[in-house]
Order: sequence, then structure tokens, then C-alpha cells
Amino acid sequence: MGITNGYDALLVVSFGGPEKPEDVMPFLENVVRGRGVPRERLLEVEAHYQRFGGASPINQQCRDLIAALDVDLPVYWGNRNWHPFLEDTVRQMKEDGVRKAAAFVTSAYSSYSSCRQYLDDIARARAAVPGAPEIVKLRHYYDHPGFIAAMADHTRAALDRLPADVRDEARLVFTAHSIPLTMARTAGPSGGAYEAQLRRAAELVTAEIAQEGPGGGRAWDLVWQSRSGPPQVPWLEPDVCDHLEALHAEGVRAAVLVPIGFVSDHMEVVYDLDVEAAATAEKLGMALTRASTAGTHPRFVSMVAELLAEPEPAPCPAACCPAPVRPAARPAP
Repeated sequence: MGITNGYDALLVVSFGGPEKPEDVMPFLENVVRGRGVPRERLLEVEAHYQRFGGASPINQQCRDLIAALDVDLPVYWGNRNWHPFLEDTVRQMKEDGVRKAAAFVTSAYSSYSSCRQYLDDIARARAAVPGAPEIVKLRHYYDHPGFIAAMADHTRAALDRLPADVRDEARLVFTAHSIPLTMARTAGPSGGAYEAQLRRAAELVTAEIAQEGPGGGRAWDLVWQSRSGPPQVPWLEPDVCDHLEALHAEGVRAAVLVPIGFVSDHMEVVYDLDVEAAATAEKLGMALTRASTAGTHPRFVSMVAELLAEPEPAPCPAACCPAPVRPAARPAP
């Protein structure tokens, strides 16, 4: 509840995901359209989804977040890659008489894929709907106290799930979606923002844990997951599974994976961490738990209303987070 700064609707914008087996391939084709991804790779990634019944958790988590919100506005929801598609949602908003909406994007950071591409999605959807409402994307919230508090609570809970004899020595391993180095270098107005913002979020979560409960002074690392490009293109490293092997070689006996780069579970979390990284830890004999994503934690939910009450953010500079020149690539698992 509270001030809404002239907005007459809230639009939740997300990536989207399949919800039944027959959705999976059409969804993946939407994700990789125009990128020349081989059919064999699509079939490989399809198998990851089918392992979980053909459903990604992300759509249901969007529904849960919307149900938990307490804002003085009607709330709409539109996705980039699957139903409800953003263009259809914008059309409904126009028919409902919405004039100016705030857009909350389920991505907290600066980069082409995590910010600029969503701005482009919104612009395309508005261009396709004559008389579409004005839509203002709310600011990046990687350092917002609500996001940090949610992730700190979830990290404490994950630490508590470790065996008592290794809990105090466990390493915090913060993970985020890897991106090409070229994209990382141009993220934000002056470059490097994606990595810098993720490191800041990890620092803030670790500091919050140090104030109460286990984790004070605990060592932490920022690593990457879900690389999806061809091997000749350099992406951010190290990969989380490679890092677990390096920690094991150093004598580290336990770790907590903290998916700081995500605000809700989707296939990159439930497959790449809960399946692949977990299998790596089991092979190594390392105790491993995974912190939940922010999801519907009360402080994360209340953060959305707090963002609505802030002064309207300035538009991103036109040259910020430019679109990459893409070679043929593989979709993220």
C-alpha cells in the first residue's frame, strides 16, 4: 500500500517458461529465434525440462508474487517468451484504460539480457498496440534492502540445513547466469555493471548474515552458471561446477549455493544447481545446500511497493547495455 507516483497499473514483466510437455519446444524456439541454434541443442535442453514434467517453475512463481503483492493498483503480467505474452498484456491494459504503468522486471541487474532487452520488449509491445499506455521500468534493485534481506534469510536457512560438523566452515558460493565477456564489458553506462552489481549484492548479503546467526566473517565467492554459447566465445568464468572442484582441492568440505543472480526459480536454478552442481558435490563428497531465490519472501514482496513510491527513475542512456553481435549460440538450460 502507499504512494504510486501517478501510475495507474503495475506490470510484472518476466522471461516466461513452459508449463506442460508440449509447451517446451515452442518455448525454446521463441527463446533462440534468429540465433541459428542447432536442433540437436534444442533437443538436449528440452530433455532438461521434460525431466521436470515439461514445466519451469517461473510462471507459477510470478503468479505467487502477484498474489502476494499489496499495492493500490491493478497488477498485470506479461512475458518475453511464453504466455501471457507481453504484447497481449499491453493490449489488455490499453483496453482497460490504463494510461501509465510501472514495470517491475524479474531481473535485478544491468546488462543487455537482464535490462536492455526487457526495455526493447516493452517498446516493441507498445509499438504493436496503437494507443498503448506509457510504461516506466522501475529501477534496478540488486542493492535494495528488501532483496538483500530476503536473500540473507534464505542463505541462513540453507546454512542451517548443513550438517553441524561442517556448518561453520561452509563457503558461500554466489551464482549468477554467465554472459559473454563482450556483453559484460558493455553492461551499464560505463561498462562492467553486471559483475559489479552482483559483487555488491553478494557483499551486502554476507554482511547481513554477519549481523545475526551463522555466517559472520564467512568466505564467499561469485561464480557463474548456465553458459550457453559456443566454446570459441569467451564467457564469464569460473563455472559453478568447476569452482566446486577447485574448492574441494583446497580442502573445503561444505558450501552453500546462493543464486543471487535470480529472483525466482527457473530451469537454470533447478537443473544447473539442483541437478548438475548437486551431482558434482556428491561426487566430491562435499556437503552442499542451495539457498532459495527471493520468491515471495515478505521483504522482497514489500520491496515492490517501496519501488513504486520512489521518484520515477530516469531513462537509461541510449548507449547503455548495447545489443551483442551474436554468433550461433545454444540456449540456456
